[in-house]
Amino acid sequence: MRILFADPMDPERVNTLVRAGHDCVVQNLSGDELTATIAGFDALVVRSTLVSAATIEAADCLSLIVRAGAGVDTIDRAAASGAGIYLCNVPGRNAIAVAELTMGLLLAIDRGLADGAADLRAGIWDKARYSGATGVHGRTMAIVGLGDIGLAVAERAKAFGMTVVALDRQGRTADVHSRLRSIGIRLVETENELLNNADVVSLHVPRSANTTGMVDRDFLAKLPEGAIVLNTSRGEVVDETALLHVLDHRNFSAGLDVFADEPATSTANWSSRVARHPRVVGSHHIGASTAQAQAAVADGVVETIEAFERGEPMNCVNLVTENTGISCLTIRHLDRVGVLAKVLLEISRGGLNVQQMENQVFEGGRAAVAVIAIDGDVSTELRHSLQAIEEVLAVAVTGGGHPIRPATMRS
Repeated sequence: MRILFADPMDPERVNTLVRAGHDCVVQNLSGDELTATIAGFDALVVRSTLVSAATIEAADCLSLIVRAGAGVDTIDRAAASGAGIYLCNVPGRNAIAVAELTMGLLLAIDRGLADGAADLRAGIWDKARYSGATGVHGRTMAIVGLGDIGLAVAERAKAFGMTVVALDRQGRTADVHSRLRSIGIRLVETENELLNNADVVSLHVPRSANTTGMVDRDFLAKLPEGAIVLNTSRGEVVDETALLHVLDHRNFSAGLDVFADEPATSTANWSSRVARHPRVVGSHHIGASTAQAQAAVADGVVETIEAFERGEPMNCVNLVTENTGISCLTIRHLDRVGVLAKVLLEISRGGLNVQQMENQVFEGGRAAVAVIAIDGDVSTELRHSLQAIEEVLAVAVTGGGHPIRPATMRS
């Protein structure tokens, strides 16, 4: 494949892909520059560069976009899906780095480290002022978002002797529940229970329509006096006007690595009321910016591209993962050339469209089974026509709603 890296990438990991036969081009592009460059590339790897609908429209042979990190909010997901382009991320690889910074912001607030360091540099010794820390042991941290980063923060908070609470959500896997128990996270049913007794709230959610502005006046009003809000996820999650209000009128503090209007470039002249506030300890959106994290993410990018080449896309965020068809056909058939073409032709003649499909071969290679989700009801005539195909062994029809692993395509 011809692969464009729109942000800097570890040279050794790029060389791994070059040795595997890929043509790799590494540049440092803005969003507009990316749009002008993307033609001719089969795959795109980005970290912070914006991938707009215009970029995807300008791509003439793009089949894969890899976000070198977890969040994909800088990529036009709808445009990628509409163009049939796989959008994959690399989750969890930078979780430790973000968790370390989260705890660093908490300690900096509790101990007044930022102001204390500034005073020392200005030649001011004020031990009395900086001897009033509360300490974090025994305090309660509410974590909003128990993904890889939230869990990593929970582990570190527990190691500091904190009580960790989170909302009890539906749909968590048995493995996640096992990890929650092993860490010792206490689950609560309502947001009121989560926030009313929280000394610290740590935010670890992606930016979406549901999370944008979720930390608003109502959210903040549920926190007790002296609370600390930590945000190392996305700036848009916090309503900064509401945060400024409580910082000005209540005993609140905040540790922020991200801001709603932060610069899109790595260096810029920038002024923010929130960042300048004396009750805020801020950093420059550097949660994932450690050498360890970037090496781990780069390894994940290589693994993602290799998996795609094998026809096994990993961590793909824009494929439907549940059966969306009205009916589900299970067709056992002889594993011969052209059988599935005959099956699909009969489905087409029936005026139905395939939503998802998976075909697996049985041991020995004589027979296979195709599971096909379609967008309508299977008529008796269609079932008979499928059964009449010489190589078809059996046909079964069920209603939709059964999970089907999305079919994969080779690049």
